[in-house]
Amino acid sequence: MRLAACTAAVLLVALPVAAADMSKTLRTAYLAPETGFDPAASSDIYSDSVQRAIFDTLYGFEYLTRPYRREPRIAAAMPEISDGGRTWTMRVKPGIYFADDPAFKGRKRELTAADYVYSWKRLIDPRVRSPFSWFLQDKIVGADPIVEAAKKSGRFDYDAPIEGLQAIDRYTLRLKLKEPDYIMHGYMTQSPMAAVAREVIEAYGDASGWAMANPVGTGPYKLLSWWRGAQIVLEANPNYRDETFPDSTDPADRENFAKLRGKKLPIVGRIEIAITEESNPRLLAFNSGALDYVNVPSDLSDHVLDASGKLRPEYAARGVVLARITQPALQYAYFNMEDPVVGGYTRDRIALRRAIAIGFNRPALIRVVYQGQAIPATQPIPPNLPGHDESWNVAVQYDPAAANALLDKFGYGQRDSEGYRKQPDGKPLTITMASATSARDREFDEVWQKSMKAIGIRLDFMKQKWPDLIQMGKHGKLQMWRLGWLTAYGEGDAFAQLLYGKNIEQTNYARFALPEYDELYRASRRIPDGPERNKIYRRMSELVAAYSPWWLGVYTIENTLLQPWLRGYKKHAYWEHPWKYLDVDADRQKAAR
Repeated sequence: MRLAACTAAVLLVALPVAAADMSKTLRTAYLAPETGFDPAASSDIYSDSVQRAIFDTLYGFEYLTRPYRREPRIAAAMPEISDGGRTWTMRVKPGIYFADDPAFKGRKRELTAADYVYSWKRLIDPRVRSPFSWFLQDKIVGADPIVEAAKKSGRFDYDAPIEGLQAIDRYTLRLKLKEPDYIMHGYMTQSPMAAVAREVIEAYGDASGWAMANPVGTGPYKLLSWWRGAQIVLEANPNYRDETFPDSTDPADRENFAKLRGKKLPIVGRIEIAITEESNPRLLAFNSGALDYVNVPSDLSDHVLDASGKLRPEYAARGVVLARITQPALQYAYFNMEDPVVGGYTRDRIALRRAIAIGFNRPALIRVVYQGQAIPATQPIPPNLPGHDESWNVAVQYDPAAANALLDKFGYGQRDSEGYRKQPDGKPLTITMASATSARDREFDEVWQKSMKAIGIRLDFMKQKWPDLIQMGKHGKLQMWRLGWLTAYGEGDAFAQLLYGKNIEQTNYARFALPEYDELYRASRRIPDGPERNKIYRRMSELVAAYSPWWLGVYTIENTLLQPWLRGYKKHAYWEHPWKYLDVDADRQKAAR
C-alpha cells in the first residue's frame, strides 16, 4: 500500500497542469472609463487594473497572506540592497516569455533584465511625460546628462549607458541611486515599473512614445478587444509561465480554496469588463446574473446592506457573498495653488480655502451620498498604512457659522444683490469645480453647491468626461476638483507624494510647492519605515492643515458582492481585480443567466 501510494503521487505530479479554460468567461464592471494600457503613460485605477493582468512587475503582494507581504514575481528573489540603501540588485527568472505579437516577427520573445532597463528609462524620458516619472526622476546615478540631452534634442537615447541603471548580464538588473530610497521596493510592485518590450513600443508608439492600444506583456492575460469607454475584453495568455493557485496557512483559506489549490493560473479563459458609469445599471446587472462580482455603489448600499452592514435577506438567500474592506484610499478635493482666486500662500487665500473646507457638509456627504460607507478623513495618510496615526486629527470640522466668520474677517464680507460674496478687491467670487458626468457625480455636486451657498460662495461646475479631467488636472487647467487616490504598494508615501513640488504635472494636481514640505518628503524616503519616518509624516500633515491645499474628505469602505458561482476571491487591499486566481462554476453561472 505504501509503495502504491508513493507511485500514484509521483504520477500525479508528473501530469501536465491544465491551461486556462477558454469556455469560461468572468464578467465585472468599472464605474469610470479607462484611458489606455501603457504602464508608463496611464494613471487611472481602471486602466491600471487591466495593466496588472497584462504586464509583470518584479515584485508583488502575496494573494492570500494577511498581514500583507511582498513576494518576488518576475524576480528570482527579494532585492539585494547594499551601499546603505543606494544600490539595488535584482535577478529576473529565466524562461518567461511575452505574449505573441507581430512586433516580434514570428519569434518567441523572452523577458530579460534589459527589458526592465528600457521600461524604467521610459519613465524618465521627457517625451513620454510619464505621470509616474517621480518613481525614478532625479534619483538614478548618471541619468541626468541623458535626460538633459533629451530635453534639448527631443529624443531620448535609449542606447546610451547609464551607470545607475544597467543589465549587468541577461538576467541581472542593477539600480544605483544618488541617495537611499527605502520606498523603491514598493514602487517595484507597481505597473509603471512593469516590463514592456522595446519592439512593441517602437512598432505602435505615438508621437509621445505611448502605446496605449497595443499592450503586450508577460502577464496572465492579453488584450483581445477594446471599445473605448464601453467594454474591455481580455483573453488568457497561452505563453504565461507555469504558476499555480497558492496554498495558505490560514485554515479558512485552505477550506474555501481547497478545490483550486494547485490549479494552473489563470483559470478562466476570458475576462469581460463593462464600463457602466451609472450606479443603478451596475447593481441591476449583478442582480440579473450578468456580472459575477461588483463593487456595491455606495449610493445604493442601503439596497444591499441592512443597518448593521450585513447583506439583506434577499441577497443572502441567493447565496451571494459580501466582501468588504476600509480601502487604503483618500477621497479629497484639491485647490489649484496657482489659481488667481483660490491659490496662493497669503493669509486671505488660506482663509478662503479653509472656510470652504469648514463650510462643506461632510456629515451629509457620508450620510446621503456614501450612505454610511465612509468615515471622516483625519489626515492625508489613510488607516492601516505606515505613517497613519490614530491619535492624530488635522481635519476641520463642519461649522458653517465659523466659515462665515472666517470669510468676513479676511476680506470676503462684501456681497452682491443675490447674497453671494465678493473678493477683497470687489470682484465677484465664483469658484468652478470640475466634475464628471455620472449621476453619482451630480449627487456630490448637490452637496457641494448647497454647502457653498450656505456660506455665500457661488459654485459653478465644469462637466467633463473622467479621462479629460485627468489631463486637464495634470496641466493645472482646473480650479478645483474632487477626486480620490488609492495606494497599491502599501506605503504612506503614496499620499505624501501627492503634494511634493516636483510631482506637479504628474500627481500633484494641487500644484502645491512648499520648500519645507518638499525637504520633509525627501527626508522621509531616506529612512526605513518606523517612528522616525512617522514623525516626518506628522509634520507634513501639519503643513497640509496650515496651508489647506486640500479639503480632506473621507476614507471609503468598499463592499463587493460575489455571485455564489464565483470561486477563489479574497478581498485584497492592493489588488482589486485578482483575475488570474478566480474561477467560475460555469453550470451554475449559465443557469442563473
